[in-house]
Parts: sequence; C-alpha cells; structure tokens
Amino acid sequence: MSATETAPFQPLAFQPGDRVAIARVNPPGHRRTPFYVRGKIGVIERACGEFLNPEELGYGFTGQPRRRLYRVRFRQHDIWPAYRGSTGDTIDVDIYEHWLSHLPD
Repeated sequence: MSATETAPFQPLAFQPGDRVAIARVNPPGHRRTPFYVRGKIGVIERACGEFLNPEELGYGFTGQPRRRLYRVRFRQHDIWPAYRGSTGDTIDVDIYEHWLSHLPD
C-alpha cells in the first residue's frame, strides 16, 4: 500500500449547511456527477465518507487516492425551473469533493 492510500484525510473541506457550487465542466468519459446538477448551487447535507474514486475505477485504475463524498441538497426548482411541485421540495445528490467549491453565505 502506498503512502497516498494510508494517509489520513484532512479535516472536512465542507460542513453541513455550507453553500456550494458544483463545477460546470463536461470532461469526456465516465463521470459520477450528474449532468443536471453541474453549475448548480446546493447546500451540504452531510459528509458520507471516503471512497475509491469511481471516475478512475471506470477506466480500470485503482481509484486511488480515495475521494471524500458529500450529500448535497438542491431545491427542485433550482434544478428544473418548470418543476410544478412545492417550492420546499428538494433533491439530494451524492457528489465527490473535487466537484465542489465554496460560496459565500
């Protein structure tokens, strides 16, 4: 096992309640982040743990280094402007840390 595989993670980059933007990028190939949330703003609901990187696993690599996964909550109206449900309806999506950036409160 390499040092990268055994090194402890740094403190959480995001805390529950933090506003975040999802990267608006469209790299080719296998990506775990759904297209419909790219470029959108959400709120961290929780940290889910550290996992092998599925974007690397999809190409047959080891998935190392592991990536931290967060559950991000979005208002449905922010994702689908024509949404006809309640303005309080939300959707939660699991997104890896490297797709997230902080927004001011």
